[in-house]
Amino acid sequence: MKHFVRGAAAILASAALLGGVQVPAAHAQDSSELATERGRVSYMVGHDIGRSLKPAAADIDLDAFGRAVRNAVQGGEPLLSPEQAEETGQVLLMKMAKAAGQAPADLEVPPVDPENAGLLFGADIGRSLEPLAGEIDLDIVLRAMRTTFEGGSLALDEATLDSTRSAFAARMQAVAAEKAQAVAGSNQQEGEAFLAQNKRQKGVFTTGSGLQYMVLRQGAGQRPRPDDRVRVNYEGSLLDGTVFDSSYERGQPAEFGLQQVIPGWTEGLQLMPVGAKYRFWIPGELGYGRAGTPGGPIGPNATLVFEVELQAIAE
Repeated sequence: MKHFVRGAAAILASAALLGGVQVPAAHAQDSSELATERGRVSYMVGHDIGRSLKPAAADIDLDAFGRAVRNAVQGGEPLLSPEQAEETGQVLLMKMAKAAGQAPADLEVPPVDPENAGLLFGADIGRSLEPLAGEIDLDIVLRAMRTTFEGGSLALDEATLDSTRSAFAARMQAVAAEKAQAVAGSNQQEGEAFLAQNKRQKGVFTTGSGLQYMVLRQGAGQRPRPDDRVRVNYEGSLLDGTVFDSSYERGQPAEFGLQQVIPGWTEGLQLMPVGAKYRFWIPGELGYGRAGTPGGPIGPNATLVFEVELQAIAE
């Protein structure tokens, strides 16, 4: 199971920041807490966090870290302002670069504020732990992390930690797969109902594959062939109106081959003369299918809406 480190904390913790460890003594671990799976999982998570962040231990106030973790898991507002977070991150990056010999030897690095560093790392770790809030005991997590920071004797041996990590990862993967299957079924039903209603709309055409389209502006140029490259402007959204991709927002058209895109685009663009603007409704099976886009924003079997302007068939 991968360590629970994300974002800025992952970048900083992966570097060899210098320094020793100065933290208060760890609390004694009640062995009865570790007799349950929840306790063992919590201890494993805390140990993994501590091991991941140990290179930066000298820069982290653990009390501040713990406050930030709890606050983030509970969905609280960040305890550092964006300006403080940016400043702290920059100082840590400067220290990292100097320690790695990637900065001038005479570079003067401002001192790291351990409290702010603890709040920065803690907020990042806490956000990563938020989805696991129902699976872990934060008190055990933080105690295990502190023990690892100190280099103290672990309450669980490495073999137990490894088996706990593997079992927990397998269980969470099974839970995720079950959730994904439920979402896929729901998205498919929602999409089918929408498309059945949408095809009755004036000006909407449905192809044999189930692709639906409407001509917003007709063009007068050639239509692309399956092996052509095209240049387009487009905006893609979900059925609820959430925009997930837009060349307009990027300020630059996209160029690609018709065999490089989802089936709904491959089919739909061949219907369009150059200069045309169409709206497409693409069923899940012609879009990203049961996989969706890992991590979002397109869920499994999601029906997609695109407005596309075909500017040119590329040379």
